[in-house]
Amino acid sequence: MNQSVNTSWLMLVLKIPAQPSRHRVAVWRELRKIGALSLGQGVWAAPDVPVFADGVTRAVQLTERADGEAVVLTAAGRSPGDAERFVAMFCAAREDDWREFLSDCDKYLAELDKEIRQRKFTLAELEEEEQSLERLRRWHRDIKARDVFGSTGADEAERRLKDCAEHFEDYTEQVFTALHQAGPGPDGGEA
Repeated sequence: MNQSVNTSWLMLVLKIPAQPSRHRVAVWRELRKIGALSLGQGVWAAPDVPVFADGVTRAVQLTERADGEAVVLTAAGRSPGDAERFVAMFCAAREDDWREFLSDCDKYLAELDKEIRQRKFTLAELEEEEQSLERLRRWHRDIKARDVFGSTGADEAERRLKDCAEHFEDYTEQVFTALHQAGPGPDGGEA
């Protein structure tokens, strides 16, 4: 963590009118999407690294469009202990992201197992499962991009995503095998 102790942080202090609430929600969603830390009402932090820059800019623009006020400051821990605690808070948030991701991977694997057990080998189901896998891949890329300090959950998430992809490939083979088997023709004989 020594390198991360020297990280500077972007501190966002945002004041957004209470109504309409859609503006506050839009800013909140943008900051959550980039992985910023909520430190209290209207106060957010993100490491001052390029991966967060566009999201911070969008949050400021959304705030200003809502006739709100945004102040962005660069900050660092006053002591090494302060800096380490801030990094620890950020990493804890990423660990939460990875736990949620792993839970969705488990659900995906269970869904594939159910489809195989039920022999639901249709192109429509295959396309649906492929879309779900692509969603997992995008989500993994997003979390990995904002996991700038390398949380411990990242390695397990990489393995689980690989398991999902391999299981999907197995399911794909079973679907194509089922769809290309020659079945009985209209007169009961082979087609």
